[in-house]
Amino acid sequence: MQKILPHQLINDLAYSIAEKQWPWLKNHLISDFIDKNNIDMREALYEHPEHYRSFNDFFTRPLKKGVRPLPEDPTLISSPVDGTISQIGQIENGQIIQAKQHNYSLTALLAGNKELAKTFNHGLFSTIYLSPGDYHRVHMPCNGMLKQMIYVPGSLYSVNQKTTNSIQGLYALNERVISIFDTEYGEMAVIMVGAMVVGSMETTWAGQVKPKSRQITSRSYENKNIYLERGDEMGLFKLGSTVIVLFADADINWLEYHQSGNKIKMGQALGKTE
Repeated sequence: MQKILPHQLINDLAYSIAEKQWPWLKNHLISDFIDKNNIDMREALYEHPEHYRSFNDFFTRPLKKGVRPLPEDPTLISSPVDGTISQIGQIENGQIIQAKQHNYSLTALLAGNKELAKTFNHGLFSTIYLSPGDYHRVHMPCNGMLKQMIYVPGSLYSVNQKTTNSIQGLYALNERVISIFDTEYGEMAVIMVGAMVVGSMETTWAGQVKPKSRQITSRSYENKNIYLERGDEMGLFKLGSTVIVLFADADINWLEYHQSGNKIKMGQALGKTE
């Protein structure tokens, strides 16, 4: 069914509604959403629905300082988001696990860039799904200097478990924003993957990332001196999706207790160096 739906039309409609600032509409949408998704608004910087200008303003709400503490050990890699670990492991022979009995191409995920794929081959990946009720800002897993950002147009399939189990190469098909960083552990990629009713993706350095050309767009930031520390905000989703983290250095190990299906919070320790 998703293959025949008009993805862009659905997204444009959802985004239009989510941006409305009519008090009667946005307050109803926000209150209903809080109840249905059991959201703890005590964590939010602003607890009351009336504070938010629109549903999107609420959906991208910031949290109070301290509710997502970082690990005390500065060498630990932290989770960039709140969500559920979809898959986690090592990249083998240019393939990443999408779901049980489903792999997909690292090169395809990286928009066909073979040199970039070569950098991350035999490295590590972690795929984290953000449900609608999760906190939707994306943060740095470790300190890093921004090198490059690549926008990749694509489909907007849902990224829930049912779809990841059934659509081959899902993450390499959907619209995405790839951010490449130099870190003390080697190169790192943080990939924000769009999905059904994801109105837009934003980064803190470029704002909304949605080129009108709908073509693969790459921009170098090597001379911009954009340095972000672990835990710093780097982007956000206006409505749901998935984040994939890649590390080129296999000397990093994911913590053993993190398995597919486990919940994780932004800032929680995800990996460590050997």
